[in-house]
Amino acid sequence: MSRLGKIPVDIPSGVQVKIDGQRIEIKGAKGTAIRMLHPEIKAEVQDGKIHFTPVVEGDTVKALWGLNRMLVFNIVTGVSKGYRKELEIHGVGYKAELKGKDLQIAAGYSKPTLFKVPSGITFSIDNQTRVVIDGIDKELVGQTASEIRKIRKPEPYKGKGIRYLGEHIRRKAGKIAGK
Repeated sequence: MSRLGKIPVDIPSGVQVKIDGQRIEIKGAKGTAIRMLHPEIKAEVQDGKIHFTPVVEGDTVKALWGLNRMLVFNIVTGVSKGYRKELEIHGVGYKAELKGKDLQIAAGYSKPTLFKVPSGITFSIDNQTRVVIDGIDKELVGQTASEIRKIRKPEPYKGKGIRYLGEHIRRKAGKIAGK
């Protein structure tokens, strides 16, 4: 038995769930998301909750059972509340601005970097040094934040670069003059 898989997913008010075989369509205030379940996992709606059961027995099915339950739980949370990641930009002259819906970041290179917005994601900027990424897909929001952070990772000597909000960068002491 999967400990996570056997816990049903609560459906909050304002969220509609439609199950058609292995396809789950979830509609909420923030948008609509579709997920395909693994063929060895079955889902059904009972009493305002989504219940998951394995079709066959086995160790790999137990892992897939809990995985599919968590993926659907993340979608239900995303369409009702949404997901958000915030990035901070540190460094002299480092800044971000919106060009239409796309994000333009000046991070110490000769030209600013243009980051195309993926579908389902919205950007907002606070005082040119904080980028807020919103969306209904937890995986896509996290992946987008990671790709933006890769433009200029924080360096350990001066702490310049793009980092997650509240991320602690371990600082190194620089070179010390000889004796």
